[in-house]
Amino acid sequence: MSSAPPSKSGGTGPLGAAALVLIGLICQDIGAASAVTLFPEVGALGMVTLRLAFSAIILMAVFRPRLRGRSRADWLTVIAFGVALALMNSLFYEAIARVPLGTTVTIEVLGPLILSVVVSRRASAWLWAVLAFVGVLILGWGGWDHLDPVGVAFAVGAGIMWVAYILLSARTGQRFERLDGLAIAMSIGAVLVLPLGVATAGPPLFEPGILLLGVLVAVLSSAIPYGLELLALRRLPAATFSILMSLSPALAATAGFVILHQGLTLTDVVAIVLVVVASMGAVRAAARRERDLPPHEVTP
Repeated sequence: MSSAPPSKSGGTGPLGAAALVLIGLICQDIGAASAVTLFPEVGALGMVTLRLAFSAIILMAVFRPRLRGRSRADWLTVIAFGVALALMNSLFYEAIARVPLGTTVTIEVLGPLILSVVVSRRASAWLWAVLAFVGVLILGWGGWDHLDPVGVAFAVGAGIMWVAYILLSARTGQRFERLDGLAIAMSIGAVLVLPLGVATAGPPLFEPGILLLGVLVAVLSSAIPYGLELLALRRLPAATFSILMSLSPALAATAGFVILHQGLTLTDVVAIVLVVVASMGAVRAAARRERDLPPHEVTP
């Protein structure tokens, strides 16, 4: 979920902007599902290394961020953002190596959902959190023993780091132009995971075929979604954008079903729907609070 403010530039209307967000989400989930197919060759950390490294190269080449003249506070912010990116992606990939993609994203999205509930500061908003947790409990209806506990723990960790990503993304956006901060943070994240990726994957990480697929995953998972989201945020209110992002669990489950042949039971579908509805409700509650606040009390 993004906290970046929309601009009022013209061009594609709200319906077209919403379509851009959905296309970006679909690309992201196709990228994640494609990454899973490479795990037998390079492992989860090897795949994270390829994604972050190629994403950093693409973003640095496109935006060519200014490095000189940055303050100490700028660098501390973007370094923290880079660490959050590295941890979030590493935990997420370790999770989907053990737990179905749809289940992982459903658990992961609890982090941003709780953030939306806290931001709303409405007692009624906690009902959305309860609904979401009911959905997660339904995921384990047949017994949590059918889910890898380590994978679930990684998914929870990814959700926590997603909250850190949202908060640090907002701070970075205030200090850096365009996606300059993201390009720098992605480079920092790539440098951090590179030793682990090389150590765990070994020589296969540098095979031409693997590198080519790594580029594809980076483009699908990062370059296309970030670019489309940037265009969409110029035409959509942030609350509407966040509601669309709430569809992530459903789209991830679909990608896992179609690409990875990960089966979905009726209880899985019910659980995912509950979490999606809860996430949308929490976002709407937070948006209502922001509209009700006096201008000087609204926080970015």
